[in-house]
Amino acid sequence: MRHFLTLMDFTKEDILAIVDHAIKLKTNPKKLLHDKTLAMIFEKNSTRTRMAFELAITELGGKAIFLDSNDLQLGRGEPIKDTARVIGSMVDFVMMRVKNHDSLIEFAKYSKAPVINGLSELYHPTQILGDLLTIKEWGKEKDNNVKIAFVGDSNNVCNSWLIASAILGYEISIAIPENYNINTQVWDFVTKKSEISGAKISLFHNKFDALKNKDVVITDTWISMGEEKEKENKIKDFAGFIIDDDAMRQANGDAILLHCLPAYRGFEVSEMVFEKHSKVIFEEAVNRLYVVKALLCFLNKSL
Repeated sequence: MRHFLTLMDFTKEDILAIVDHAIKLKTNPKKLLHDKTLAMIFEKNSTRTRMAFELAITELGGKAIFLDSNDLQLGRGEPIKDTARVIGSMVDFVMMRVKNHDSLIEFAKYSKAPVINGLSELYHPTQILGDLLTIKEWGKEKDNNVKIAFVGDSNNVCNSWLIASAILGYEISIAIPENYNINTQVWDFVTKKSEISGAKISLFHNKFDALKNKDVVITDTWISMGEEKEKENKIKDFAGFIIDDDAMRQANGDAILLHCLPAYRGFEVSEMVFEKHSKVIFEEAVNRLYVVKALLCFLNKSL
């Protein structure tokens, strides 16, 4: 049994197999998980993640159970390992969207069912699977390489894209403010893995340097869930990091913009640039459904 907590635990072959299967399921839907049950535990609000997982298991022939963590005994202090022993013995999959990544690790340790990270403060691996599918569909993978720029916060999406690029051997440039840092564990993994895969990883504190000659531009909200009290300071820290026309002109002329949503126009991206790239951004959102289908099949060994 395998869990899906971070892309660090998966090989290049694993990741590409999931994306390739997602393409097949998108064009030729099949009910591959008859009578399988997915428990979805949410500590944070969700639109795309909940839709993707609930529809994925349903369209594959199974069913989903939505569980608000406040309604579970977790909300009254029951140890995570006890909840994991119960829920993980009753269902076939558990998806968790958590405030603390350690909660996922603890739950997975005691669960008899595969545990999937629907988002934690450190990683957002299913988002990257959806992005990879979108990049492939839009023809931005060339000679087994993708040239990517991520501009914004050193958050869960940034971490996961660094990990994916290191595993897949892609070229990625990260632009974050000078007083922000990449997670140490992530950077150590990325540095070592890049030596094997040939990935080119660059870190900048200027968006224009990161965007030069890139085919894919990625950004994300500067204020993640739970950071609302830091909004004023973060807006100051990220002054000059907005993806606007001037920024996109540094990338290749046919570059695409990806955003995991929700998007806050006027902050991480301008209204004009967002709307110009809205077709690919919303296709990216819908693609979460198909990669989740493929991931569930992969974990169930039905791929």
